[in-house]
Amino acid sequence: MEEIQTQGIQAEPRIEESWKQQMAPEFSKSYFLQLKQFLISEKNSGHTIYPPGSRIFSAFNHTPFHRVKAVIVGQDPYHGKGQANGLCFSVSPGIKPPPSLMNIFKELQDDMGIPFPGHGNLEAWADQGVLLLNASLTVRANTPNSHSGKGWEQFTDQVIRTLSEQRTGIVFLLWGKFAQAKEAFIDASKHFILKAAHPSPYSAAAGFFGCRHFSKTNRILSEHNLEPVDWNFTR
Repeated sequence: MEEIQTQGIQAEPRIEESWKQQMAPEFSKSYFLQLKQFLISEKNSGHTIYPPGSRIFSAFNHTPFHRVKAVIVGQDPYHGKGQANGLCFSVSPGIKPPPSLMNIFKELQDDMGIPFPGHGNLEAWADQGVLLLNASLTVRANTPNSHSGKGWEQFTDQVIRTLSEQRTGIVFLLWGKFAQAKEAFIDASKHFILKAAHPSPYSAAAGFFGCRHFSKTNRILSEHNLEPVDWNFTR
């Protein structure tokens, strides 16, 4: 939220217009106001928050509500300097891709023959309709999960519910137990759910490698007359 850099609390965050309309009821709820107060207190206490205020809602700003065709669910933004850019698993240009992202690229190569890219910025996926959604949208520098349980999960769970209720034919890619818990908010009679282990080095060999979720997503989209995702941003 860009407004966390000021002393006041604005009524609504700066978020892409279609999402602003869909999520408007959330912005005045007590949990969201408390979340904004918490973020302001973090800043006032001298803590660095990632991603930068202008990128907290990047997932929504790159992927308008009506353009969402797939959703990848992450847990927490990267907490290292310069890493988080508001898209789950993605890092800013010039930042070395973390191990989980490298495993995603390995599976992408094995699945679709796409070579490892020279960077880890996934904006090209987001711009095609892949909502790269972290459950928590902020984190304190060098302190993983420090902003969990502060209200973000309530907001992002509602994002998933709203997509499930208002849209049809979205492919949800749920990697790991945390993401798979979000299945409870998805109407499987209207949408498609792909589940696999988390791409972390601790679990990738237990079911993420070989899941072929990228080609499966494109096959589902093509079968329903939707444009497949060009997962290759090395061109």
